[in-house]
This record gives sequence, structure tokens and C-alpha cells, in this order.
Amino acid sequence: MHGFHLKNNRWHSDGVPLSRIAEKVGTPCYVYSLPAFESQFGEIDRAYRSVPHLVAYSLKANGNLSVIRALARLGSGADVVSGGELFKARKAGVPAEKVIFAGVGKTDDEIAYALKEGIGYFNVESIPEIKAINEVARKMKKIAPIAIRFNPDVDPHTHHYITTGKKETKFGVYLGDLELVMKTVRECRSVRWTAVHAHIGSQMTQTGPVGMAARVVEKLVLRLRREGFAIHTVNLGGGYGIDYRGEKPPKASQYARLVLPVIQRLNATLILEPGRFISGNSGVLLMRVIYVKQSGSKTFYIVDAGMSELIRPSLYDAYHRIAPALGPQKPVKTVDVVGPICESGDFFAKNRKLPLARRGDLLVVFSAGAYGSVMGSTYNARPLPPEVVVRGTRFQVARQRQTWQDLVRLEKIWS
Repeated sequence: MHGFHLKNNRWHSDGVPLSRIAEKVGTPCYVYSLPAFESQFGEIDRAYRSVPHLVAYSLKANGNLSVIRALARLGSGADVVSGGELFKARKAGVPAEKVIFAGVGKTDDEIAYALKEGIGYFNVESIPEIKAINEVARKMKKIAPIAIRFNPDVDPHTHHYITTGKKETKFGVYLGDLELVMKTVRECRSVRWTAVHAHIGSQMTQTGPVGMAARVVEKLVLRLRREGFAIHTVNLGGGYGIDYRGEKPPKASQYARLVLPVIQRLNATLILEPGRFISGNSGVLLMRVIYVKQSGSKTFYIVDAGMSELIRPSLYDAYHRIAPALGPQKPVKTVDVVGPICESGDFFAKNRKLPLARRGDLLVVFSAGAYGSVMGSTYNARPLPPEVVVRGTRFQVARQRQTWQDLVRLEKIWS
């Protein structure tokens, strides 16, 4: 786990025991190792150093402002999918020209805001969106830079909920509609098409699909150039997988071996949009055991976090390693680790072998730096947990815990 290690039989983030953070901040809470984020960014940035490129960190994976700022200082851009994410990226110091605005449902207000900020590109997902961006830009007397996302119909061999490159998904433009796309762009005088985008899915653990998508994009760019479109940038998205339960995902350099020859042949600039690869194993969720419940032959560890803090197990049946904060302990018992939410789907693990636990024991949920806090909710009127960042022997709260008062701050009682 990047940034997390055992020392004196206690789990640490960098030089700080996780138990000290829990005692100071309370549980549940998220803990992020900033050096781990930076190290992962550096790996992917170095892998593509031989070509002009931009690593645009995907805020949807983890949008903590301290994380975004740390990466921006290393030269990172930002892949955003909403006006809110664009606002956060700019607030954290990401230059507007390094922002890539993706997403299938951009509103006119979001488009106008992005044009006012002067972003690098819109990743366009449909023909109606081309027309919408053109109309907003026309009214603002601007030219909108666009990359059109094509669906290469490549199977990334991942969970079907996070597959985005097959033709049956809602993402991207069907390659069979290329003629219509070209006609539409030629008619739209307020857009400038200079980039092609393709992203086939998330949590990929094989290099083959990435290489296949790159070759599809290469053929597409060559054809578009023959048709008179000055395509000089290729965006191959993100989706590089991480180790959740012993997988051996490829290194960034292994993906690069397949991608770099394509970019070099095209003499293009490359954009990448990694999220999970940078953030996934750079963060953990801390939680305490509230009760140990015995129900017949079944044992439950009921903890103070739930699907409102980390929904991935409920949503994807995702696996997250769980361990006591005080390190390896025996004996081992088969248990379900469940939260306090009033849903049967509120669980972190089922039939998992874990050390015996008692009320008050601190547990660590690993690989929680991606799609954890950002997918949190206040369901059951549970305040959002704090986020803590660590560097060396220091830590600080980067986002405070919500209060009950925060839960009703925007409400008004009508009599």
C-alpha cells in the first residue's frame, strides 16, 4: 500500500501511527498520504516523458483540495466532469489551460463557465453536445476548443459498471457516426476540433485493451487529417488498475510501451486522465468496532462507518482489504463487517477471515483513496467524515467533519 506500512506492529501513514490520527480526529475518517499521491503521479509522468504530454488528474476519483494542490505543484492538470469540479480545480491552483472538461451531460451554464475560465478542452460525448457548445460559444463570441470522444468498442475486461468503451455504453460517439460528426463540426463555426479522445474503462489490469484502443485512435486521427481536420492531440483517458486484493496490475511504463509508438508516429501531444492509479492506494478509511454481534453461528463486526462513507462494496461488490490498526493478530474468525445504515447492502466484507475484535478496536480499510469520500452521502442523516492529509511526521485535517447543524444549514421549515 503506497504510503502505508507496519512499524512496531502498528499501521502508519508515512511517519504517523494511524491510531494517533484516530484518537485526535475521531472515526470514521479518511487518511491520505500526500507523498504517495505524488509518487504515483511521478510514475505515470515519467513513463511518457519522451513525448509532449499532460497528465490531467481525474478529480472524480478524489477531489480533496490539498491533494489537487499537491499534484498541481508537480505540473498536473485536471480532468473534470462538472462545473463544481472545475471550480475546485481552479481553487486548488490548476491552470485553466490544463483543465479537460469531460462528462456526457454538460449544461449550458457549465459550458459558459468553462469558456469564461479558458479551459484547455471540452471532451465532447455526442453530436447534440457539439451543437450546444457551438451555440454557447457563439453567443459569447468565443471559439471553443474540443476533443471528440469516440467509442472504440474495446472491452477493457473490468466490472461492467465501469466499462465505458463498449458501443452499448452511454459514453462517447459511435465510430459509425463519423461522417455525421465531421459534417456537424464543419457547420459549427464556433468550435475548434484539434483532439481525439478515447477512454475504455476503469480498473483495467491488462495492457492489451489500451494498446488496441490506441491503434483504433491512430487510424481515426490519420483519416481525420486526410479529411482536413488538424488533429494534433490524442487523449487516451485513464483507467489504469491498482492492487486491491493481490492483483498484479501493469506499471505505467508497460502501458507506455504500447502507447508511445502510436503518439510518436502521429507526432501528437498526449493527454492522460489517471485517477484511481494515483489515488487508490494512497488513502485509507479508519473505523471503529461498535459492537461484536453473535447471531446463531454468524458473527458481525458492526462498525461506525457504512455505505454512506464507502459505497464501493455495496455498489460493485468491491473488495477492500481490512486489518486491525495494531497490525497482524490471531486467532482468526470468519465474520461479516457491516455498518450502521438501515440497508441490508450496508457492508464492507462478508465471510471474511479477520482477527478477533472487541468493542472500540480500530480497523483500517485499505485502497480507499479513490471513489471513497467523493461518493459519500449523508444518508440516514450521517455527517460526512473528515479527510486527513499526512506528510512525513505531520498530519492535518484537510476537510472537517460535518456537524448535525451542517446537515440542516440549507433547509427551511415551512409552516
